[in-house]
Amino acid sequence: MPRQKINLPERWAFSTAIPVRITDLNYGRHVGNDTMLSLLQEARVQWLRGLGYPSELLAEPVGLILVDIGIRFKAELVYGDVATVSIAVTEVSKRGFELTYFVTKGDEAAEVARATTGFVFFDYAARRLAEPPAEFFAKAGAPAA
Repeated sequence: MPRQKINLPERWAFSTAIPVRITDLNYGRHVGNDTMLSLLQEARVQWLRGLGYPSELLAEPVGLILVDIGIRFKAELVYGDVATVSIAVTEVSKRGFELTYFVTKGDEAAEVARATTGFVFFDYAARRLAEPPAEFFAKAGAPAA
């Protein structure tokens, strides 16, 4: 099976450190795929809050819906590690965008994982795709569509 290839951007818009808790570990005593998704979501919400949005519900009733995700694991995270998650907007379309993530650990920034998530803007009241909030892409430092 061919491995998913996730290219990294030259610049990161945001970076945060997230300690690995004992409850983040699976039966293998390391962070599992479900917890990695949670770490990515935590970093994403911190990024959005830094842009002035309270959560993935950007400007009521318009929010984000995750439409796809890919993760390429490179190393383990264990209890006591601190994961540094960096985020960049790497693709933009009329109704959505893609984020790329780079997860590292330790002083030497050893690579743990690369990931991408695709989002569309969604009107939760009307239950349909929506236009992005006017200032979203400018705030996010997104590349031109």
